[in-house]
Amino acid sequence: MLTDPQSLGARALVIDGNPTLRRATVAQLRELGIAQVRQCKGLADARLSLEQMDFDFVLCADFIEGSELSGQALLEELRRDAVLPHNTVFVMLASEATYAQVVEAAEAALDCFVLRPYKLSALAERLGVARRRKQELGAIFDALERHQHARAVAACLQRHEAKQPYGLHCARMAAEILLKMGRIDEAMALFQQLAQDRDLPWARLGVARSHFAAGDTVNARRQVEALVRSQPHMAEAYDVLGRVQVDQGELAQALRSYHAVTEITPGCNLRLQHCGTLAFYLGDRELALEMLERAVAIGTQSRLFDALTLMLLGMVRHDMGDARRLLTVHTQLQQFLATYPASRRLQRFDRAAGALRALLARQLDEAQRIAQALADEAAHEDFDLEAANLVLALWTRLPQRDVAAGLQDKMVRGIGMRFCVSKSITEILVASALHHEAITQMLRACHAEITGVAEEAMRLALQGAQRSAVESLLAKGEATRNARLIEMAGLLLRRHREHITDSGVLQAMAASLQQRYCRPITHIAGIRRSGRSPGGLLLRGQRLEPAAESGPTLPGHPLPDDSPAAPAAVDAPGR
Repeated sequence: MLTDPQSLGARALVIDGNPTLRRATVAQLRELGIAQVRQCKGLADARLSLEQMDFDFVLCADFIEGSELSGQALLEELRRDAVLPHNTVFVMLASEATYAQVVEAAEAALDCFVLRPYKLSALAERLGVARRRKQELGAIFDALERHQHARAVAACLQRHEAKQPYGLHCARMAAEILLKMGRIDEAMALFQQLAQDRDLPWARLGVARSHFAAGDTVNARRQVEALVRSQPHMAEAYDVLGRVQVDQGELAQALRSYHAVTEITPGCNLRLQHCGTLAFYLGDRELALEMLERAVAIGTQSRLFDALTLMLLGMVRHDMGDARRLLTVHTQLQQFLATYPASRRLQRFDRAAGALRALLARQLDEAQRIAQALADEAAHEDFDLEAANLVLALWTRLPQRDVAAGLQDKMVRGIGMRFCVSKSITEILVASALHHEAITQMLRACHAEITGVAEEAMRLALQGAQRSAVESLLAKGEATRNARLIEMAGLLLRRHREHITDSGVLQAMAASLQQRYCRPITHIAGIRRSGRSPGGLLLRGQRLEPAAESGPTLPGHPLPDDSPAAPAAVDAPGR
């Protein structure tokens, strides 16, 4: 034994596709006194291991035989999706050290970069140094775990300003925490300072993300497009660009961005699902099938896998007339449902897949019965945007000669008046309905009507009739369940409280409606809207609401039901 095991840690994970090198690394760690060493030959197994338990060390080969994802890409994915704890040391085992690799390693802020072959004593020293670095920043991580975010920011900035070791990483952490706390101006100033001083790509991306968090999508897009031009292989920049484009309703451009990033990181499950889902909504069946099938092949047991992927695959299989593969998808959905039987989301997917199978079997009455039952749930408080997309997609696949026009019009108007809160969401609803001419006209008319109600309320408020404006918004919001109108009423109440008599009564009404109908939207076109910030440094231990973004209740994550169904859920995201 070359070192005290207590100084290193008690548990390690080795990820290497080469069995000889993997076994050698495991033996070396045990010789160093680390008794619990788990080994994985592939990245899918490694993801599951990291999701199931915490490790003191993760030693990963830079390139994994038989995998499309590199070790560094795995690290970035684990950080982005909050799988890697703060105190875990991530060690990259490289077979060569080209200039590009060294630059990428520095940019990724690796804990340890080790070039093979190496001496055991050198490995022990590197692991010890990395472990001590984690321990030195332990006070900051402890503050995050205790939700003492202001203390964590102060400690980070103090270390950065004093030019202490790890000061740059601490500055980045401080900016991320400030952004997630909603202190957007402070975060932007810090990112701008870092970008000017060192021209760091992640700092420039932080500036764009700060603009986006402030609702300034024009500057956010300008900044991130410039970054993509100068750093064409920076995957996180494409994530942010795609997110901005989706919010602006430019879905075709967003698909190009998400497709580009899948070529940079072909083994990233989350990005494959984003690209495949957006391709589905835009009618690119071939691309959707390729991306979604690759996501399923990587692994459905990962917590990064979203059951929506299977539901959309089922739609594609139906459209192709492939009853056998549709049955396979339905069986997989039923397996998820058996694991999470209380999930209303999975129950909805199961019923919708059953309707698709009934359509292929020419059991039209059964398919229409299920479609109508799902549509009848549109008035429920827990009926969300994803459910609306599913209902529209299912109805437009029914034989139109068998669909009663009156029933369809009622269903479409109910969904449109509730969910048409922005251009981007309206266009997703239109895409879900396969751009059906009559449905498209109705949905866009609903968006125009909601916009007209909002504009009329603003006109009344500017004329001094603030109470009438609020009452109008609340009445229309309650009738339509539209989150935009309800939240606008709440904003006007807060802004003009002193000019409105009995404002407390109206405030209570607004709060009740917000609780019932202003659920956070966790998917737009399959792009996950969780507390994660695309392109951001993931700080595990934070339990912060993300900064406000353009669009009502778009970010955030209270679940719409009692199931582990939403993408950012801790136990079973995407189920």
